[in-house]
Amino acid sequence: MRSDYLFTSESVSEGHPDKVADQISDAIVDLFLSKDPEARIACETLTTTQLVVLAGEIRCKGVYENGAWAPGAQDEIEKTVRDTVKRIGYEQDGFHWEKLEFINRLHGQSAHIAQGVDAADNKDEGAGDQGIMFGYATDETPDLMPATLYYSHKILERMAADRHSGAAPFLEPDAKSQVTLRYEGSLPVAATAVVVSTQHAPGYDEGEKEAELHAYVKRVVADVIPPVLLRETKYYINPTGSFEIGGPDGDAGLTGRKIIVDTYGGASPHGGGAFSGKDPTKVDRSAAYITRYLAKNVVAASLATRCTIQIAYAIGVSEPLSLYVDTHGTGTVGDDKIEQAILAITRLGGLTPRAIRTHLGLNKPIYRPTAAYGHFGRKAEGDFFPWERLDLVDDLKAAFA
Repeated sequence: MRSDYLFTSESVSEGHPDKVADQISDAIVDLFLSKDPEARIACETLTTTQLVVLAGEIRCKGVYENGAWAPGAQDEIEKTVRDTVKRIGYEQDGFHWEKLEFINRLHGQSAHIAQGVDAADNKDEGAGDQGIMFGYATDETPDLMPATLYYSHKILERMAADRHSGAAPFLEPDAKSQVTLRYEGSLPVAATAVVVSTQHAPGYDEGEKEAELHAYVKRVVADVIPPVLLRETKYYINPTGSFEIGGPDGDAGLTGRKIIVDTYGGASPHGGGAFSGKDPTKVDRSAAYITRYLAKNVVAASLATRCTIQIAYAIGVSEPLSLYVDTHGTGTVGDDKIEQAILAITRLGGLTPRAIRTHLGLNKPIYRPTAAYGHFGRKAEGDFFPWERLDLVDDLKAAFA
């Protein structure tokens, strides 16, 4: 395992066009789950200049049943979309929450998919699709996330907070960040490069206003990244020059195009499936959450300093096809022993889709906040981000007592 290297991760803000699409899709998931906890949703969103289009398959009591919309349901969907765009802060000529055109092309879920997923007679609920999912944790940061991604997210979160509060009125919603760290002995020792591209108000691309913007970004970076890591840092702030046209007006957005930003910034494999817009019967989402939960608890239990977990499913089949643990040579016990311990913890319920949803409490409207600044490394609070809890540590320690 290499111990000395450079590694980079990126993040994008809530106003990035793909993230606008993700947030709309997850706002629709939340809307339907608030009406029917057993709703089935696969909602894809397209955003472009003054246009939002929804497409996908749904089934939801009181909203869409027997091939027909309930009275007022489509109006509520449109309001949810516009409120999401407004919350992000888009009131621009090219993309405005009130003026954009909205098209709804959601339709009923395929009966052939439904028959494989739904529980019936002595058949348990099956996985909503085939696929492989990965979870990861590392002790690089307090949140047990890769440091490069952790800092990339935090920079943009801080800038968004300043934009919303009015502390940085020259900022507009669209932004990207990228952090490169130098590792020695597998520990980050220096931030060699920080890239921040942010949409801005007119005039902040030259002269004193440009200098004000650059100074602001450097202050944010200094607040987020420890000073000891910033001694040799090169900054690239709006390296292309002007960035006035942004968001869906500058580039079309689609649900699910920022999956590495959503997970671990490239430090871990990704199974391929996106999360946003999907109800928790889709193992693309729920199994990725349970593997993060398991990996995080393994590291928190001091069984390893790094842990990757893979799980695999077949559509319509309840039991996982495989479980794989890799502690990258940092484990204090064998990886096979950790696999056995996970499978032996009875309250996990065997890692079926139903067991995952029940253990983590996923049939709730908790998803819109996941759709910007990462699904992982967030604070478990109330019903939100339950996969970040560390309530499995004692079970894992007991298995090796």
